[in-house]
Amino acid sequence: MHVLLLKEPREGGSGPDPYIKELASRGHKATLIPVLSFTFVSLNTLSDKLFQPEQHGGLIFTSPRAVEAVKMCLEDDERTEQWNMDIKDKWNAKSIYVVGKATAALVENLGLVPLGEDTGTADVLSRLILEREDANILPLLFPCGSIKREVLPSALRENGVPLDTLMVYQTAQHPDLEKNLEKHFTEQGVPASVAFFSPSGVSFCLETVRRLSGEQLMQIKFAAIGPTTAEAMTAEGLSVSCSADKPTAEHLATGIAKALQ
Repeated sequence: MHVLLLKEPREGGSGPDPYIKELASRGHKATLIPVLSFTFVSLNTLSDKLFQPEQHGGLIFTSPRAVEAVKMCLEDDERTEQWNMDIKDKWNAKSIYVVGKATAALVENLGLVPLGEDTGTADVLSRLILEREDANILPLLFPCGSIKREVLPSALRENGVPLDTLMVYQTAQHPDLEKNLEKHFTEQGVPASVAFFSPSGVSFCLETVRRLSGEQLMQIKFAAIGPTTAEAMTAEGLSVSCSADKPTAEHLATGIAKALQ
């Protein structure tokens, strides 16, 4: 059956998207339509902070995009040399916290050692941080996007763990989103399942998906990458057929395949 994935292509990966691959192995054809576009900001400030690791107690990454911002700060040869010579080792002497395997893999590409890749949400990661850190540490550097949930900052703040939050990218709707959705529905018809990958994806796509599906909307099996996205879908009155146990291609594909049986 046909599955529509409302997500960005994976970062710097060659070969097929893992979600398309996992669904294909279960006999389903998937199409990916990018929902978001990103603009990077405050990279000079981020760079200054990255090259003064002694001023922070560690790093937190909750999205691949935040890691990409760090990578952009290292594009200069001199900076890369400095990073490889001693800066990354100074960071590795501290804790580098991450949510999810995709973010962890990108962090490893920077030569850093990630902690918490099995935490599928910021909520679970905040609990891990609180188990390991206390109020006496230097602030944890948290590069993040303009649309971030307050779960992690709130949990750390309530427990007195210092945090240095820096917005390094802004999220907006992909300029071709509506056009791409209309083209897809015209050529492929109404999909058997539609998967959402973020609350902002829900707010940007849902109205168009509703309009294009018409009376067939009720037949679509709606899937969520995790609990936060599922909540956003439910809040919009959608019936969520499956929510991935963990935010991985394998877990989501398993859930969708089960829902489509």
